Amino acid sequence: MSDWSRYDESDARVRPNRRGSRPRTKVRPAHEEAEPGTVIAVDRGRYTVRMDDAVITAVKARDLGRRGLVIGDRVGVVGDTSGRPDTLARIVRREPRATALRRTADDTDATERVIVANAEQLAIVTALADPEPNPRMIDRCLVAAFDAGMEAVLVLTKADLADASDLRAAYEPLGVRVLETSVRREGGPDEDPGFVELRASLEGATTVLVGYSGVGKSTLVNALVPDAGRAVGVVNDVTGRGRHTSTSAVLYDVPSGGRIVDTPGVRSFGLAHVDPEHFILAFPDVAAAADERCPRGCTHESAEAGCELDAWAGDVPERHARVDSIRRLLASRAAGDQY
Repeated sequence: MSDWSRYDESDARVRPNRRGSRPRTKVRPAHEEAEPGTVIAVDRGRYTVRMDDAVITAVKARDLGRRGLVIGDRVGVVGDTSGRPDTLARIVRREPRATALRRTADDTDATERVIVANAEQLAIVTALADPEPNPRMIDRCLVAAFDAGMEAVLVLTKADLADASDLRAAYEPLGVRVLETSVRREGGPDEDPGFVELRASLEGATTVLVGYSGVGKSTLVNALVPDAGRAVGVVNDVTGRGRHTSTSAVLYDVPSGGRIVDTPGVRSFGLAHVDPEHFILAFPDVAAAADERCPRGCTHESAEAGCELDAWAGDVPERHARVDSIRRLLASRAAGDQY
């Protein structure tokens, strides 16, 4: 007797298996017993997950399909969650993301890549010298942060080597906190006011650190988390670029409070996924003025192009500085991911 002869309407959710074994069901288990955890590292299909009382290794269950998991994802885990050696659990659920920091390979790539989930801050680490700062890279990271709904902090390392006034003038009008630090000064990081301020800004939040190789990001991580053991590289005298020393992103608990995610050094930050209209909403006062004054479809490039933001700024220098900074970020978004 065939499988179909036993089929009736009560079996509407069951499909006969062609191989003759028991029927498969489309109803997925709810996994109500799944325990909550947070992904803190990813390595070739293996996920390190921090649970309430253990750090475990897990794989992604088939139920999740092609849904990607990244550092910071809050997940549900079943199986052996003891954390004992040679044990393996299963991730069966990914909770909705509060934020997602994204980038594309370049500005023509339609594929978004989520770097980190559920982070509240983006710390853009830039050296004041050796290597020289790259404002366009800073701009593009800021666009990604504002688009993701994250706070932005500009961390200027090697502050003993160059002046930071120009960078402060460029980014403080955007409401970006600018911190200067040199953790290698005599007396150590605790004697450096910028480092102390940075450490305080991390409390109560998850902060992603991004930046070129060689800017001192790993040095900062090792100062913030003494047992992190991140490798520290040097800058090539010929190219002026650093060598990649961190090859994967890792989430750390900062002893003084908060969490940081150290990411590998980046060469580019594609923004094909960013809608300029969505981006400008990150600045409520400017967005309100644009909505009230600017013509439909305005690109906000300039007054000559019909933008009314200059009129809104009027005789207020702070408003003009803010509008100019926002236009610079929009121009960086439109110019392409070339350095």
